[in-house]
Amino acid sequence: MARVSRCKAGTDQLRSNCFEVFALDGAGTNILQFCTAAESTDWLQAISTNINQLTQEKIKMMNKSCSSEDQTVHMGWTCGSPEGGAAGRSSAFKFLALRGPLFYIFRSPPISAADWGHAETTYNLYEVLFKVHKLWMAEDCWLQARLYLGLEHSPEQQDNESLCFSILVGHGQSHTFRVELASDLATWEKSFQRAAFWEVQRIRSKSYMCSSQGNVLSFTIDFGSGFTCSEASSKTPLWRYKFSQLKGSSDDGKTRVKLLFKNAESNQIEMKELEFANLTAVLHCIHSFIAAKVASMDPLFVCSHSLSGHHMNT
Repeated sequence: MARVSRCKAGTDQLRSNCFEVFALDGAGTNILQFCTAAESTDWLQAISTNINQLTQEKIKMMNKSCSSEDQTVHMGWTCGSPEGGAAGRSSAFKFLALRGPLFYIFRSPPISAADWGHAETTYNLYEVLFKVHKLWMAEDCWLQARLYLGLEHSPEQQDNESLCFSILVGHGQSHTFRVELASDLATWEKSFQRAAFWEVQRIRSKSYMCSSQGNVLSFTIDFGSGFTCSEASSKTPLWRYKFSQLKGSSDDGKTRVKLLFKNAESNQIEMKELEFANLTAVLHCIHSFIAAKVASMDPLFVCSHSLSGHHMNT
C-alpha cells in the first residue's frame, strides 16, 4: 500500500514532469523525473494501477474472513486538504476506507484487525454525502492522448480542484480529498454508491428524534414503507408517506426542515415542518435511502453491486 504524489513535499505545488513514490511507512521515498509530461503521466498511471491492484488483492483477503455486514468495499491513499481551507496549513496524506457501516479516515493504513479501532475519525455511511468537485468525463487514456497532441495542460498545470471530492457530514462539516488520476476519482464515486447501497439494504430503517410545535416526535425513514412520524412516548403514528410522495423540501441550514408531500387521495401538497438536532445527517440519510430505493429498481445495478453470497430482501 505504497502511494504516489505529484506535489512537492509539504506543499500543494505540483511538480514538473515528475512525481514521488512513498513506501508504506512514508519514510522511504523516491522522486522519478521524466523528460516530458506525457511520459510522466504514463509511469504515474502504470505505478498507480499496480498499487491499486495490490490493494484490491489485500481487500479480497480481508473480506474472506469477514461477515457480509463487515466487508471492505474500497480503500486507498488520498491527499486531504485542511478543513475549511485553513490558511498556512498544507495538505496531508490520508488513508480512506469504506468498510461495513462506516467511512474511515486514517493517518496510516490499518495493518492488523486492532488498527481498525484507531482511525482518526469515522462516519456512518448513510449519513454522509459524496460530492465530486469537477467531473472528468474522459478516461485517463484520452487525457494522455491530448497531452501528446498538446491539446491539454500537463498534470502539473491542472488546478488542485480538478481531481477532488468532498465528504459532507453532520452539522455542515466536510472533508476534501484529492486523488492523482481521473480513474481514481471514478472508483471512489462508484465505491461510495455501492457501500451506501449495501448499508441501507442492511439497516432497512433509521429513526431520529425531532420536534414539531413543542411536541417530541420520532421520525423514521424505512426502506420498505417510506417516511413515518410518531409520538416519541406512545409510538403512535401521526402521519406516513411513501418515498414517491415527497415532492420537495427546504431548510434553514440549521435545525428546521419543511417536507412537502403529495396526498395520495386529494393530490394536494401537505407541508410537515420538523426540527432536528443534526439536520444535515437526517437530510443525508434521506438522500441515501431514496438513492438506494431508486437503484434497487434497476436489475443491472443490483446485480453488479450485490455481495457474493449475500441475498438482499425484496
